[in-house]
Amino acid sequence: MKRTWPLILVAFILTGLSALGWTGALAAPPAQGDLALITSPQSNAIVRGLVPILGSATHPQFQFYKVEYAHEPVINDAWVIVGAIHEEQVVDGQLEVWDTTQIPDGSYSLRLRVVRIDGNYSEYFVVQVVVANAQPTETPTPAETPTPTITPPPLPPTPTIVIEQPALPTGAATPVATRTPLPTPSEDERGFSLDVTPLQTACLYGAGASLGIFLLFGFLAALRNLIYALLGRG
Repeated sequence: MKRTWPLILVAFILTGLSALGWTGALAAPPAQGDLALITSPQSNAIVRGLVPILGSATHPQFQFYKVEYAHEPVINDAWVIVGAIHEEQVVDGQLEVWDTTQIPDGSYSLRLRVVRIDGNYSEYFVVQVVVANAQPTETPTPAETPTPTITPPPLPPTPTIVIEQPALPTGAATPVATRTPLPTPSEDERGFSLDVTPLQTACLYGAGASLGIFLLFGFLAALRNLIYALLGRG
């Protein structure tokens, strides 16, 4: 009887858990196959034209998935669907094709949303995808063909001109050019000449007259002094 008590206790606990619905919860394995992933394009990619969007969209309670885009910065949840809603799961395949020619160039975000039957969903984002349709595709520059260099032919040598002079006979005197003396110019040709003799004579006469006048005034002064002296004595 004592050995039956543990069995009765375990049976009682299992019965209670079953009534509460916990047994199934404890025994159920975790959900498998829940995946929302974009593998291409990746963040910071530069795209143009028709862009395949690759990845996976799957869930055990899968209902549908959709791919959306929005111009950055995303304002007021302004997402636009790419293509249509898809009700088939995709694993490592093409989710959609994004026609970037229908939108202006710029930076965009992509969003994959996998919606389940109960209305909940899983999401995956790719940011800063740059659409650059206006920029030309880079093309390889063809290699330039080197232009051959043309070397001009060498010019003929310049001829040297030699002027031969006649040889003089032996013993002949070499003529020497003589210079004829120039004639002495006459007084008229030399120009006007000044005779200073009258000027010198006038200067001598003037000096003598000045000396005579000086001596006369000296004599008169001496005579006056002598007269004053004689008068003073008388």
